Amino acid sequence: MFSNLSKRWAQRTLSKSFYSTATGAASKSGKLTQKLVTAGVAAAGITASTLLYADSLTAEAMTAAEHGLHAPAYAWSHNGPFETFDHASIRRGYQVYREVCAACHSLDRVAWRTLVGVSHTNEEVRNMAEEFEYDDEPDEQGNPKKRPGKLSDYIPGPYPNEQAARAANQGALPPDLSLIVKARHGGCDYIFSLLTGYPDEPPAGVALPPGSNYNPYFPGGSIAMARVLFDDMVEYEDGTPATTSQMAKDVTTFLNWCAEPEHDERKRLGLKTVIILSSLYLLSIWVKKFKWAGIKTRKFVFNPPKPRK
Repeated sequence: MFSNLSKRWAQRTLSKSFYSTATGAASKSGKLTQKLVTAGVAAAGITASTLLYADSLTAEAMTAAEHGLHAPAYAWSHNGPFETFDHASIRRGYQVYREVCAACHSLDRVAWRTLVGVSHTNEEVRNMAEEFEYDDEPDEQGNPKKRPGKLSDYIPGPYPNEQAARAANQGALPPDLSLIVKARHGGCDYIFSLLTGYPDEPPAGVALPPGSNYNPYFPGGSIAMARVLFDDMVEYEDGTPATTSQMAKDVTTFLNWCAEPEHDERKRLGLKTVIILSSLYLLSIWVKKFKWAGIKTRKFVFNPPKPRK
């Protein structure tokens, strides 16, 4: 009996020692893992902080002097969801473009035919197109020929190629204005602000390169284009006073139409789509109620059969 008790005591002692040893090893391993994770997180945080600080030393602030003054928002007549272009303004804007802007800027993506029914009549556009000559097929001897413009032709630019444009503008390339409203942040607001934002003198301390002009709305403030719009510079056909802001508004509206000639049709089609889809939606609700009203409100009555005698 004594020997049995001794064996049991020895087994319990050994099992406790093994258990305590395993538990101690697991505890040490868990603490080591926790320390490694903590050290890794701390190292990652220090590294990220160091990189952010180093980047802040070389980062440039987005100031108006570098990225241009933000243009204010104007209440354009065509901005509303149900508003269309002012076509009288488009006609005046084309006149401003033809008499002022066309000396340097092109409209390579605008064809004469797109003006028909928008700002001019068919006959007026034909006459305007015929004022320009376009390359025609050569004659039988291979000599190049010229022909008057047609409605299918695109509005010609002032220069034959990029090199000629740069040579005439001291190395600067006047951009094509076909999509200029869509290509600039701010759209119409930016174009209008740029045209009317030339101060009489640049601010004190601003040094401009030779041949440049100051405009706070242009990125960097230095722009090759000088102020081009002045009061009464254009004599409108309809007698509208040709103030600087009026001419800037009209030519901006015209350029917006050039960038998006489908504007009016898109809104008209969108309104029709909303009306049709709304009608179909209401009709579907009525059909659904008519179809399912009886099914949802019906009741089942169970009459158990009478037991047979």
